[in-house]
Amino acid sequence: MNRAEPWQSAEIPGPKKALPISKPEIVAAMVKKAKRPILIVGHKAAEIEIGEERLVDYLIRFANSSKTPIVTTAHILKEFAERGFTPAASMPAMDIANRLQDPEWKGVDGKGQHDLALFAGLPYYMEWLMLSGLKNFSQELKTVSLGRFYQPNASWSFPNLGLEEWKKNLDAVENQLKGR
Repeated sequence: MNRAEPWQSAEIPGPKKALPISKPEIVAAMVKKAKRPILIVGHKAAEIEIGEERLVDYLIRFANSSKTPIVTTAHILKEFAERGFTPAASMPAMDIANRLQDPEWKGVDGKGQHDLALFAGLPYYMEWLMLSGLKNFSQELKTVSLGRFYQPNASWSFPNLGLEEWKKNLDAVENQLKGR
């Protein structure tokens, strides 16, 4: 059973929790509607296997089909380079979280603030903290966790999912973004 409860049960998110993504089409619609989306990718994207591929491969296709710039954290930049993909930026995870909160920051391309931030491949506890800060201190930013465990501090998050169900959801998002 898919539940919208924090994967780490000792963490208390507060009264405002993420809306569970019941249909993957919601994610695709949010990305299409966003004026300036951004995708933050952590080092675990190179380790997480989804069927025959790694999460990093899916995220590259996601970025290409949605025209969403990627910001890499930690040492995952090498994984993107090996696949011939150049991210918009690379910086420490907490740095990008701080910049997303800053109303003066003009985004990775200098053209204005981002209105939608998607997260994938970060350790659960780190993503929890980043999303908590953004939930409490960012103005207009909406956040989406693409991980397979519920992140209550995001605006939207998948509920806790098994690997096969998570893969189905990610495939559905990709198909919606490609217009299939």
